[in-house]
Amino acid sequence: MTIQSSCDDIRVLAEAGICTITFNRVAKKNSLTGAMYLALADILQQAASSSDVRVVLFQGDASVFTAGNDLGDFLHGPKPDDNAPPFQFLQALAAFPKPIVAAVCGPAVGIGTTMLLHCDLVYAGDNAMFSLPFVNLGFCPEGASSLLLPQLMGHQRACEALLLGDPFMAEAALEVGLVNRVVPPTECNTIAQAQAAKLAAKPLASLMASKRLLKSGQMAAVQSRIAEEGRVFADLLQQPAAKEAMQAFMEKRKPNFSGL
Repeated sequence: MTIQSSCDDIRVLAEAGICTITFNRVAKKNSLTGAMYLALADILQQAASSSDVRVVLFQGDASVFTAGNDLGDFLHGPKPDDNAPPFQFLQALAAFPKPIVAAVCGPAVGIGTTMLLHCDLVYAGDNAMFSLPFVNLGFCPEGASSLLLPQLMGHQRACEALLLGDPFMAEAALEVGLVNRVVPPTECNTIAQAQAAKLAAKPLASLMASKRLLKSGQMAAVQSRIAEEGRVFADLLQQPAAKEAMQAFMEKRKPNFSGL
């Protein structure tokens, strides 16, 4: 079965049991549009049902993983709800039954960080920078990060990341367990491919059963939280704070949240 992408900004290559998904919009810092999210969700569905795919690998460029949502596309798209393209991707990612590996270099903003909570192995370039600026934009966390990040980092450090929106670097991500290893950026994709190849050589039924057991304890809670965050996110998007943040972004100024 050939895995295909419906969007040129998402490249996909399936060979030797590995489905490699590459964010291919470097000129725009790999910011993600609605079409890209739908392509990602569709690729994951194809990969889940393909007997030729044993592992999925996400990668970006050595200089940038993804800047998160393309805010211009986001502003001009349809009114989002909990079934909007980003949430379709997140639900598909959280439910994906086979191992997922990620190679992360440069900025990983918003969903670029939260998606890693649903990956099984993550390798980061020493230039990786993780940030979750949802509150700064008048939004709320997504990707079940409000559930999973406190479990990973502890409540206070999760608040630093989610409420203050403070970025953190690769070594800090390694310390809290978000990534497995920090490597030179020029080697990151190669190392992640090598780890994916190790997984692809193992018995698929054992891999899938083991992943299911590792995640089954809170899979329902994760899916429920993604949906709840999606509903809150859609509601907040209509509020004055989010509108001010979006307007400030378009006008290239700092938002003014006084009174909001």
